[in-house]
Amino acid sequence: MIQDTLGMLDVQDIPPAIWVRRGRPPAMERAHRHDDLEINIVVRGRLDYLLGGRRISIGPGEIALFWAAFPHRLIDPGEADVCWVHLPLSTVLGWGLGEQEIGTLLRMRPVVVPLQEVPVRVVDLFEVWRTELAGDDAEIALLEAQALVRRVLAGHRRSGAAAGASGGTCGAPQEPEGAAHSGQGAAEHAVAMARYLAAHHRLPVSVSDAAGAVHLSPTYAMGVFKKVLGMTVAEYLTMCRLAEAKRLLLTTDWSAADVAHASGFSSQSSFYVHFKRDVGTSPSGYRRRYDFMSH
Repeated sequence: MIQDTLGMLDVQDIPPAIWVRRGRPPAMERAHRHDDLEINIVVRGRLDYLLGGRRISIGPGEIALFWAAFPHRLIDPGEADVCWVHLPLSTVLGWGLGEQEIGTLLRMRPVVVPLQEVPVRVVDLFEVWRTELAGDDAEIALLEAQALVRRVLAGHRRSGAAAGASGGTCGAPQEPEGAAHSGQGAAEHAVAMARYLAAHHRLPVSVSDAAGAVHLSPTYAMGVFKKVLGMTVAEYLTMCRLAEAKRLLLTTDWSAADVAHASGFSSQSSFYVHFKRDVGTSPSGYRRRYDFMSH
C-alpha cells in the first residue's frame, strides 16, 4: 500500500540545532524539515520556497521567520545572497513569547517583513552572530536573536499583516485540576499538540489523541489550542493534510485517490471537498497549474 512505503517520502529529517550560514541558496533535491525557528535574511536576489504546497517568495531587503517542522524546499535557487539562522523551537519557547506571537509562528505561513521595519542593522548583527554562536559569547548572540524575532513580530503586527489572524475562544474553557494556569503554560500545550498533529496527520488521529499527547481533557485542550493558534484542532489537522497533499501532487505522479490516502484523509470525497474549498480548483487542476515546480 502507498502508506506502507510512504514514510516521509523524499523528506529529509534534520535534528534541531543552532545553525548560521551566509551565501547563495543551496540546491535542494528534496524537501526537508527540522524543529527549528528558521530565519531568512535576503540581502540580494530572491528566495522561492515550496512550503505547505504553496510557493512562498522572499524578496531582497526582506526578513522571514517560519517554523521549519513542515516540509519545505527551495525552488530554482539562483545567485541570491542570504543569511540563514536556525534556532531550536525549544530555545524559542524559553523566551516567554506571548500566546499570539507563538500562534503566529506555528502557522504554516512565514512572517515576512521589510528590513526597514526592524530598527537594527540586521546583516551587520548576523555577521557578529556567526562568530559568537560558535564561541563563548553564544548567550549574547541568543539574546540579540530573541530581540530580533520580537522586533520582526512587532513589525508584522504594525504592518497589519496579522489582522484577523488571532481567533477568539467561545468562552473560556474550565481548566482541570492541576492544569497550567499561565499563558505560557497554555502556549506550551498548544505547541506540543501542534507538533503531534504535524507528525501524525497521516494517521486517523482525533482531538482526544492530540489532548492525550499533552495529558489534558479534550474539551480543555480544544480551548487552549484555539486560543493560541486561532483555529480548531480539526482545522489545523486539515491544514496539515492539505499541505501534504499539495506537496505530493507536485512531487509525485500518484493519483488523487493515492494522494488523499497518503495525506491522511478518510475518503477521496472528503479530500476533494476540503481541497476545492481551500484551493478553488480540483487536485488535477492544481497539479496542472504548478506543473513547472514538479521536479
